[in-house]
Parts: sequence; C-alpha cells; structure tokens
Amino acid sequence: MARDDSDARRRVRLCTWIALGTAVLGVVLLIWPRLLPWGGPWVQLALGVLTLVFAFRARAIGTREVEDYDGRLSLLAALAGFPICFFAGQGAFIVLTTLGR
Repeated sequence: MARDDSDARRRVRLCTWIALGTAVLGVVLLIWPRLLPWGGPWVQLALGVLTLVFAFRARAIGTREVEDYDGRLSLLAALAGFPICFFAGQGAFIVLTTLGR
C-alpha cells in the first residue's frame, strides 16, 4: 500500500539529485580523464557505484512509499551509472594489470 508522505518525497528527491550529480561528475570524468590525473579510474568507479546506489535507493523509496511516483530521473541516473562503472572498471583493470609487469 503506497502512502503519500512528504518525508518520503523529500528522501526520494534528495537521493535522485545526489544520483544525478554523481552521474554528471562520473560522465565528465569519463569524457575528460585528464581533469583528475591521480586516482582517476578509482574515483570514477566510486562515482559510478554511488550513482547506482542512490538511484536505486530513490526508486525503492518511491515505489514503496510515494503515491504517483514518477521515477524517470532516477532511472536516467541508473542508466548513466552502468556505463560509468563499466568504463571506469575497465580503466581500473588496466591500471592493475600494468602494475604486475
């Protein structure tokens, strides 16, 4: 049963905007990796994971506790989080394999 709760709406909004912010930062660092020369892939990977966590947290709260929930923004953030994790993970893997040489 869905409740119309202003506190739940506030939590959904906060999680969604945090997810979108981390997604934008992650995409910017994927496009221009020279902005963060030290620790780049690891920061990108952390941003991708945070994006996914906050996006799916917003979707979980919204579907459970908010009536008339429209989760398009959190879905957009989640869809941005997957490529961020993929490409940052690829970069982190390359860094790890070059350390063993």
